[in-house]
Amino acid sequence: MTTLTDLLTPGAKALHPYQPGKPVSDLAREMGLDPASIVKLASNENPLGPSPMALAAMQDVGSLSRYPDGGGFELRQTLAEQLEVEAAQITLGNGSSDLLDFVTRIFVQPGDNIVVSEHAFSLYGLNATAVSAEVREAPAKNFGHDLDAMAAQVDERTRLVFITNPNNPTGTWLSEAEIRGFLAQLPAHVITILDEAYFEFVDEAEYPNGVRLLADFPRLLVTRTFSKAYGLAALRVGFGVSSSEMAALLNRVRPPFNVNAPAQAAAVAAVKDQAHVQRSITANRLGMKQLIGAFEQLGLDYLPSVGNFICVRLQNAVEINQALLRRGVIVRALGGYGMPEYLRVSIGTEAENKRFIDMLTEVLQQGEAV
Repeated sequence: MTTLTDLLTPGAKALHPYQPGKPVSDLAREMGLDPASIVKLASNENPLGPSPMALAAMQDVGSLSRYPDGGGFELRQTLAEQLEVEAAQITLGNGSSDLLDFVTRIFVQPGDNIVVSEHAFSLYGLNATAVSAEVREAPAKNFGHDLDAMAAQVDERTRLVFITNPNNPTGTWLSEAEIRGFLAQLPAHVITILDEAYFEFVDEAEYPNGVRLLADFPRLLVTRTFSKAYGLAALRVGFGVSSSEMAALLNRVRPPFNVNAPAQAAAVAAVKDQAHVQRSITANRLGMKQLIGAFEQLGLDYLPSVGNFICVRLQNAVEINQALLRRGVIVRALGGYGMPEYLRVSIGTEAENKRFIDMLTEVLQQGEAV
């Protein structure tokens, strides 16, 4: 008897669903905990939440019975002015993950390959596998991208190369000189996606603004999101910046009305409230210092990070993660990213960070996870 699984495409048969961070509601049900008592530091969300201007804009969108602006005119114009590009260079997505899907669907065929780094965001490989393409993973260097190793993986069937800067989940970053040197050596049939989901958090003199590389590298797509520094994760709105030619091609597969009206309105307002973004960045830097200080006091190794998260090394990371869950603290175990001895901790509020530190200290002192 033919089953539904038998009818799947070869790519779909090889897929396993993406596993997001555990929701608070799930943990509350599983452990019998009060949801209000749970601290979630697993999904790199903004603990300050969205701009009050964004919240107000959502309330003023008008009738919800009308479709949103399918072209996202106001949002694209607002972003174009902020980024100093043409509106025609911007493609809107239901989160930046939309753009990662679009670019894979229009450029990658069965038998082609994509190149990623070890410890890179898993969605790159999932999208390529779905279209029956090969995923080539270059070994990481100090938990970050080894661009020489990635270049060595490129051949005549390579269509896409993914660079995450800074990288999720490791928090490592690449300089402008490194990225320029890499892009300059790629053949004309290869498109590079520069994923800058955590762009706003980086404070390094040599860190590049990917949008400014577009003039020299027309086969580059830069993706960004409103889910992190802007605090709009629940609304799912992101965007890509590229040449206008590439943007037109991406729009061929972009679903109609893929960014809803409240999301568009909130994103426009959020761009205009850069003071709130700066408050979020400041809070992130203070929280990062708080966690690093605790790790050093506990004698724990960690990976230096320029994002809004940090990875800490624990000999019994899986067991410690479970012990933290029992105490109502959600962080991210990284076994699926080839880092079984690490937990990724998102930067929360001062109180949330302290709760994590206190519970981690308790687990280590009691030896519960040993």
